[in-house]
Amino acid sequence: MPSKINHHALQPAIRIGKAGITENVVKQIITMIRKKRVIKVRFLPSAIHGDKKELVKELAERTKTRIVHKVGFIAVLERIR
Repeated sequence: MPSKINHHALQPAIRIGKAGITENVVKQIITMIRKKRVIKVRFLPSAIHGDKKELVKELAERTKTRIVHKVGFIAVLERIR
C-alpha cells in the first residue's frame, strides 16, 4: 500500500518558466528525485503554451516519475520504484 504523501508541506523544488521542459530541467528533476522520493514542480504561467495536463504528463514521462497530485500550476512527482 502506498505511503501517504503530505504534498501540501512540500515547497516547489523546480520552477519551469517560458523555456518549458528543457533537457537541463529534466536532468535537475532526475537528480533531485534520486535524493528525495517526492518533489513539487511549479509551472510559471509563461511555461504553458497548450494543455497543462499534457505538459505535466510529458514531464512525468521524460523524468520517469509518476504524477501524485496536480492542481493549477503545481505538480507533485514521485520516483517510480
